[in-house]
Amino acid sequence: MSLPRRPRVLLADDHLLVAEALKSLLTPEFDLVGVVEDGRALVEAAGRLRPDVIVADITMPNLNGIDALVRLRQGGDRVPVVFLTMHRDVTFARRALEAGASGFVLKHSASVELIAALHAALEGKTYLTPQLAGEILEAMKQGPERAADPIGSLTPRQREVLQLLAEGRSAKQIAASLSISTRTVEFHKYQMMETLGLHTNAELIHFAIKNGLVEF
Repeated sequence: MSLPRRPRVLLADDHLLVAEALKSLLTPEFDLVGVVEDGRALVEAAGRLRPDVIVADITMPNLNGIDALVRLRQGGDRVPVVFLTMHRDVTFARRALEAGASGFVLKHSASVELIAALHAALEGKTYLTPQLAGEILEAMKQGPERAADPIGSLTPRQREVLQLLAEGRSAKQIAASLSISTRTVEFHKYQMMETLGLHTNAELIHFAIKNGLVEF
C-alpha cells in the first residue's frame, strides 16, 4: 500500500540560515522541492517545479516576494503563497493579501505558526498571524481611500525598476535585466518621481528602503 503523497513546498528566502532552519521545520511533513533566493527565481521555479504551496519572504533581491506573487497571478498560476517575513507593519500584510497571498506569518513565530499556515493554505483558507490579525482585518476594511499605500500608486514595472535602482543597478543594467531600453528605464524613473513627489535618485532609494523593497 503506497503512502499518501506529501505536499510539495517551494521555499524562497535569501537568508541562508533562515532557509536552513525552515528546511528542518518543513521536512517532517512536506517535500521541499526547491529553495530559491530571489523573486525572479521564485517565478521561474514555480512554473518549472509546480509546487503545491510556496513559502516566501517579502524583501528579496531582484524582485520582492509580493511582486513575484503578482507576476504569478498575472501568468495564471493559482498556487497558494504564504509569506514569512520580519515586517510587522500591516501595510505589508495588506499589500500581500491584495496580491493574492494565502498567509502572513512573522519569522519569529515560524516554529509555532508556519505549519498551520501551510495546512490552511492547502485547504484554500487564509492564515493571518494572530499577533496582527485584528490590525490587518481593520486595515482591509478601511478601503483604499483611508489606508493609502504609496507603493500601490506605482505600476508593477515601476516597482521592478525602483527595486533594481535601489539595489545599486545602473540604468543600463536595469534595461538589460528587464529587456527594455535605457530610455524606458529613465522614463519609469521620472514618472515615479512625479507620482511620489520626489526629486532625486537618493530620495527614490530612501523611499524603496522605507517601503521594504530592499533591505538597508
